[in-house]
Amino acid sequence: MATTTPAGVRAHTKHGGSPSGSAPMTHRQIMEALSGLLLGMFAAILSSTIVTNALPEIVKDLGGGQSAYTWVVTASLLAMTASTPLWGKLADLVSKKALVQTALVVYVVGSVVAGLAQNPGMLITARAIQGLGAGGLSALAQIIMAAMISPRERGRYSGYLGATFAVATVGGPLLGGVITDTSWLGWRWCLYVGVPFAVIALIVLQKTLHLPVVRRRVKVDWAGAFFVTAAVSLLLVWVTFADDKYAWLSWQTYTMVGGAIALALVFVLVESRASEPIIPLRLFRNRTITLASLASLFVGVAMFAGTVYFSQYFQLARDKSPTMSGVMTIPMIGGLFVSSTVSGQVITRTGRWKGWLLAGGVLLTAGLGLLGTMRYDTPYWHIAIFMALMGLGVGMMMQNLVLCTQNQVAPTDLGAASSVVTFFRSLGGAVGVSVLGSVMSTRIAHHAQDTIGQLSPQEQAAAAGSAGGGAIPDMDLLPPGIRTWLESAYGHGIADIFLYVTPIAALAVLVTLFIKEVPLRTSGALAQAAEGAGTTGTTGTTGGPAPAESAAAAAPPLPSRSRSRPVR
Repeated sequence: MATTTPAGVRAHTKHGGSPSGSAPMTHRQIMEALSGLLLGMFAAILSSTIVTNALPEIVKDLGGGQSAYTWVVTASLLAMTASTPLWGKLADLVSKKALVQTALVVYVVGSVVAGLAQNPGMLITARAIQGLGAGGLSALAQIIMAAMISPRERGRYSGYLGATFAVATVGGPLLGGVITDTSWLGWRWCLYVGVPFAVIALIVLQKTLHLPVVRRRVKVDWAGAFFVTAAVSLLLVWVTFADDKYAWLSWQTYTMVGGAIALALVFVLVESRASEPIIPLRLFRNRTITLASLASLFVGVAMFAGTVYFSQYFQLARDKSPTMSGVMTIPMIGGLFVSSTVSGQVITRTGRWKGWLLAGGVLLTAGLGLLGTMRYDTPYWHIAIFMALMGLGVGMMMQNLVLCTQNQVAPTDLGAASSVVTFFRSLGGAVGVSVLGSVMSTRIAHHAQDTIGQLSPQEQAAAAGSAGGGAIPDMDLLPPGIRTWLESAYGHGIADIFLYVTPIAALAVLVTLFIKEVPLRTSGALAQAAEGAGTTGTTGTTGGPAPAESAAAAAPPLPSRSRSRPVR
C-alpha cells in the first residue's frame, strides 16, 4: 500500500524499516521536504509586504483614494479568508503536494495580472487572485508540517516558518521601497518580484516533497464555500463604506448586517448537513479549538490592522520615503523573528506552550496601547520600542494557536482544523482592515478640523479639501504650514487605530486564559494514522471521524524517547 504509507515511515522503509514502525523522519529529510514549502511561503508573504510601502504611490498613480487603498489590502485578505477552509478540507481528501503546487500557480497568475493593472479595480481583482493562492500556501504549509512532524517537535520547525515569515516581512517593505524609489523600475516590479521565487518553489517541491496520497472520493462542499464567502464579502462591503457613503446606523447598515447574518445562518445549516463540510461544526465541541479560533480572530484584527497602516504613518505623517518606511518597521519584524524562533525551540524542549501564548498576548496589548500614544513628532526610538513589543507578541501567539489546535484533532481532521484557525485569523484581519480604514479616514478629518484654526485664513482656504476627502494627498505639493497641519492630523488619526485595537488584543489574552494546556503528542499525524491502521485495519483510534475531543482523548502522547520528562 505505497500510496498510504506515511512520509516518515516511507523514508525508513528504504533502509529496511518496517512500514508499521512509524519511525520519524530525520532532520535532513524534514528540511528537504520543507524547503519548497518555505520558499513558497516566502513568495506569498513577500507579495503582501512588498506593496505595503508602495501602496500610497500605487493608489495615487492609478487614481484611487483611501477606499481603494483599503481594498487593495482587503481583497487579498478576503480571498485568503474565504478560501482557507476549502484548501484545508481538500488537503484531507486529495494530494497535498498537488494542492500546494496549484496554490503557487494561482499566486503567479495573480501576481502577473496585478503588475499589469491599469486601474484600481483591476488591481483589486488581481490581489484577490493572489490572496486565493496565498490562502492555500499559508494553510497547506501548516498542514503538511503537522502531517510529517509530531506536535512536540513541531515548535522547532514552526520557528523556521516564523523566521521565513520575518525575513519576507522585513525584506518586502525594504525591497518594495527601493523598487518604488528607483525611476527605471517603478512600483509594478514590486508585484512581479515574487514570481521567480514561486516558480523555483514549484520545482523544489516536485523533487523534495514526498507525501502519501490518500485516495478518497472527493466531494467538495461548494455550497458551504459560497455562503461563507458571500457572508464575509457582504460584511466587508458594509464596513468599508459605513460612515462614508452612509451612516453607521442607517437602512443600508441594517440591510447588509441582516443579510450577512442570514447568509451565515444558511452556511451553518449547509455545513450541518454536508457529508464533507469545509468547516466541520463538530470540531467546535472541543473547547481548545473554539477558544483558539476566537483568539485567532482577535489576533488577526490586531496584527493586520496594526501593520497595514504603518506605511501611511511613516510616509504621510513623518515625510519618509517608501524605502525608509520599510527600514523603520525593522524593530517590529525583529521582535516577531526573535519570539517565533525562540518560543518554537523552547516549546520543543519543554513541551509547554500556554505560557508563551499568554506572554505574547500581554506584549501585543502593551505594544498596541503604546503605539496609540504616538504623534507625527514622537521620537522614533519610542516608536521602535513599541513596535518591537508588538512584534514579540505576534510571534508568540500566531504559530502557537495553530499548534495547540493541531494537537487536539484526529489525523483525518488535521487540514480542516488547521484551516479553521487560519480562517478566523484572516477574517479578523480582513474585517479589521476594512473597519479601521473607514474609522481612520474619519479620525484624520476630525483632527484636521479641530486644528485648522492654527492656520492663517489664507492657509485655511487653501487647505479646504486636503484632509478627510477620498484622495490621499501629495505632501510634497503642499505649503509648509498646511503640510505640518496635515501631518499632525495623519499622525494622530493613525495612532487612534492602534488605540482602538488595544482592547481587542486584550480580549485575545482573556480568551487564551481559558485554553487548557494539553501535553504535546510525540508522533506526527501520518505516523498516528499508520499506527491506527496497523492496529485496527481501518482508521485506528485517532484516525476515525470521531469528534475532535474524543480523538484527542484516544491518542495520548506516546512514550517519549527524548531526555526531557513528560509534561504534566
